[in-house]
Amino acid sequence: MQITHSHVLLDACCVLNLCAAGQFLTILKSLPAEIVVTTVVQERELNTLQLLQEEENDAVLEFQEAIAQGFLKVVDFESEEEEESFINYAAILDDGESATCAIAVQRKWAIATDDRKAISFIQKEAPYIQILSTPEIIKHWSEKQSIDSLVLSNVLNAIRIKGRYIPPKNDPLRNWWINAC
Repeated sequence: MQITHSHVLLDACCVLNLCAAGQFLTILKSLPAEIVVTTVVQERELNTLQLLQEEENDAVLEFQEAIAQGFLKVVDFESEEEEESFINYAAILDDGESATCAIAVQRKWAIATDDRKAISFIQKEAPYIQILSTPEIIKHWSEKQSIDSLVLSNVLNAIRIKGRYIPPKNDPLRNWWINAC
């Protein structure tokens, strides 16, 4: 996987999936770009991740540790254009996706999302923005770190169970994902 932008903005769904994997820090470290979340996503996801933590998952700690160690940066709106885009996008997308898309479009950063509506929106609104998915990120991490097949299987199953995610039928990496489970 080649990232064509300096930064990758993680949407809420990807944050949840990557945290559910139980390997959040090592996954972030494997990515060849600055990894970022919006303040809106950070605030919302902490609540969701706390629910995961109740299932004996260290997701909240890993998320906070990634920020503390500088592997995950938190950004907020820096211009009127970003705020206006956020407001306009909120008519179509939820707040986390709207904030993520607004900043990605204005700053020309890549976005990581598994949300079909957000993907479709970005493809129409800003076709120059690279869109990454959970399967692409996990596959990249597993190859870059030479992850053992048993560990990879456990990670994918954790995402399926805790993150409630499996790649859609039209995802080009769906067969890889299923075979790796």
